[in-house]
Amino acid sequence: MRTGIRLGTIGGVEIVVDWSLLIIFALIALSLGAGVLPQWHPQWSAGLVWGTALVAALMFFASVLAHELSHAFVGRGAGIRIPRITLFVFGGMAQMEREPPSWGSELRMAIVGPLTSLAIGLACLWLAGVLAGPVPADGADAAADYLAGLSPTATVLIWLGSINLLLGFFNLVPGFPLDGGRVLRAIAWGITGNHGRATQMASLIGQGVAWLLMGIGVAMLLGVRVPVFGYGLGGLWLILIGWFLNGAALLSYRQVQLREALEDVPVSGLMQTRFTHLEPDLRVSELIDRHVVPGGERAFAVECDGRFVGLVCIRDLQRSVREQWHETTVAQIMTPLERLQTVAPQQRASEALDLLTQRGVNQLPVIDHGRLVGLIDRESLLRWLAYRGRPGQGARSVEGLKA
Repeated sequence: MRTGIRLGTIGGVEIVVDWSLLIIFALIALSLGAGVLPQWHPQWSAGLVWGTALVAALMFFASVLAHELSHAFVGRGAGIRIPRITLFVFGGMAQMEREPPSWGSELRMAIVGPLTSLAIGLACLWLAGVLAGPVPADGADAAADYLAGLSPTATVLIWLGSINLLLGFFNLVPGFPLDGGRVLRAIAWGITGNHGRATQMASLIGQGVAWLLMGIGVAMLLGVRVPVFGYGLGGLWLILIGWFLNGAALLSYRQVQLREALEDVPVSGLMQTRFTHLEPDLRVSELIDRHVVPGGERAFAVECDGRFVGLVCIRDLQRSVREQWHETTVAQIMTPLERLQTVAPQQRASEALDLLTQRGVNQLPVIDHGRLVGLIDRESLLRWLAYRGRPGQGARSVEGLKA
């Protein structure tokens, strides 16, 4: 299920802002408004300081969006549809409908993001230099005077340029699934010719980088001054980033394992063919009493004169008004057929897995020549992977499917 605020579309790509972005936005604005800008501009008023801080934070996330859009547009050139970009607490994520078809397309998609950030950084610093002149090279006092004399626009450009250079170089770190890790996977894929093995190598290196970041963070908290990073509470950020990166590396590898295991399995071999059919005028209260409570099913097919017209799920019941269940019909709360994502019996189960993940749903109707023949859900995939999947793909390797 998708959460957050939909901002609109850019070039056919939906832009969603996750609520967690408010956390990092507030931290960046606070860091600039209470720390960096008063130090650079002690003569500025509080209103000017906080106004500049908010503009800089907004511009930073605009540059993160540009980074992710570069992935989307290069991916589109390789035939990979990226319907959505989500901005969240750790930056942004371009959601691909499938893995890149070749190591070359993966390499181009991965490298363009950091290059975009580096280009934005250099362009901002160049423009700041045009507006304010070159940075003096004759001592700390001259540099402080230079910063103090900057206009708000030049100040934002210098900060934004520096942070984008840092973002670009950080994304080149070979920690899968960061862009640098994907570059590493693409190269390994090109050398070995094996996508799964390349993913495993990149994932292991990504986990190593993650643990290194967490170790540096702990050292900083203990008072050790680490070159580049410094010391103190800043180590908490490295621990948090390392923890996120480690989990993302594991999850990304497991998802590749899942897709490969399901690649040659047809949807018809995993779908449920026994499910409850409902009439459109059935009351929601009757649905609950007759089917939900006694049977424990999570999805019900709604049919009118033998024709499949929609699907009712537990989520639809949760969104309906409890006090009106006796008057509400299933036709009023169902998701109609035209709004449902469906699959065909002959499609690969790996495609169904991708659709379940992308759409944030628990089941998909299986349609054959306009007729509902089954439902395929996450539980069916989990059971198959647990008992029939490749060796080593038991319960732990399917954790990513449960989210």
